[in-house]
Amino acid sequence: MENKRLHIAVLVWTNFCRFLLALVFTFSGFVKANDPLGTVYKITDYLEAWGIVDLVPNALVYLASMLMGMVEFTLGIYLLFGIRSRIASSLVLLLMSVMTPLTLWLAIENPISDCGCFGDAIVLTNWETFGKNIVLLLAAISVFKWRKQIFQLVTSKVDWLVALYSTVFIVFYTFFCISKLPVFDFRPYHVGADIRKGMEIPEGKKPTTYETTFIYAKDGVEKEFTIDNFPSSDTTWVFVDSRTRVKEKGYEPPIHDFSIVSQEDGTDLTDVILDDENYTFLLVSPRLSTADDSNIDLINEVYDYSLEHGYRFLCVTASSDEDIAMWQEYTGAEYPFALMDDITLKTMIRSNPGLMLLKKGIVINKWSDGDLPDEYQLNASLENLPIGQLNRKTVIHKIVEVVAWFVAPLLLLTLSDLAWLNYRNRKMKQKEKGKEEKAN
Repeated sequence: MENKRLHIAVLVWTNFCRFLLALVFTFSGFVKANDPLGTVYKITDYLEAWGIVDLVPNALVYLASMLMGMVEFTLGIYLLFGIRSRIASSLVLLLMSVMTPLTLWLAIENPISDCGCFGDAIVLTNWETFGKNIVLLLAAISVFKWRKQIFQLVTSKVDWLVALYSTVFIVFYTFFCISKLPVFDFRPYHVGADIRKGMEIPEGKKPTTYETTFIYAKDGVEKEFTIDNFPSSDTTWVFVDSRTRVKEKGYEPPIHDFSIVSQEDGTDLTDVILDDENYTFLLVSPRLSTADDSNIDLINEVYDYSLEHGYRFLCVTASSDEDIAMWQEYTGAEYPFALMDDITLKTMIRSNPGLMLLKKGIVINKWSDGDLPDEYQLNASLENLPIGQLNRKTVIHKIVEVVAWFVAPLLLLTLSDLAWLNYRNRKMKQKEKGKEEKAN
């Protein structure tokens, strides 16, 4: 009786740990696959903290970003369905054995603000992340030790199908989010966001004070300027870079660093754009030197369309004057440029370049570089086009769609495979029966 109770306790504990790990790994892998470029930025933060960012090729960083999401999601699904339990439990234990001491180092040294394990969906402090990983490490040890106690949610006849389809699904989803934009946008600049409201401070709260400085060069000497002492009258100064730093910590609204300055004369355009009741196109490019230039014709067409219909078009970037001039020369860009903080631009849209449509400070639409609107979509004024209207699709609607894309094909393939197995078994039985009749 005692052994039976112990067996039941181990069974319950092991599968509780298994489902906990499955939930965390599936979610973590999915949010990374949903925002591969965000994971790239986070990996870059790690490399900068270690001082090796210049030694690692960009292609390797992108590959690592995609593989992290794919591997975590696949392992989570394996644990969820109880398939490939040996390899899944071994790899999960290996990952947690690496990540736990890494997050301890993050908690102690604090080189970056958060580990990025759940992307922008759930932001944890470094100490919270370390505590979470201690729990997951204990769960991973338990699952690895008693992996034979894991029960499957599918039969051995179709477990291979679940394993294969899970990998195929997350690979396609990752590339979809790279070519388009993240399906789930957890950042404060998502479609439907009111930028002005996102900058508001609740009554009674003391705001965090920020200062944006602009680095200009003249006669080989670099100097930092603020909005108050901007060298707008002296055109011999050449823009180099911009930085936003915290002066005094306080309440931090979701949007705290949205500041647009004209590259031509240093005029602050923030309020002008946020208060504009007409449409505004923002071509967002953190760094023009690394921007994708394969769709420059479409960008120029959108600019021509905006001129024709009286809409504002502005390229916002953190690039130097030299890089802006090179971009203009190479692409034939005639649109005006403005300066913003590099991190803000990366947060606004996961594409370089990307296109945002604003109206009264509200994000109406967003496009990646590979999904820009063309002349067939821009065949009338925005007031009369679907792309000029706010998409009211809710998060719940998106979740249902994604789950349906995962579950429906998997269910169809599983039923088809079971039907084929049933048909094959009947045929084999008929052959055996025929052989027996001939023998008699």
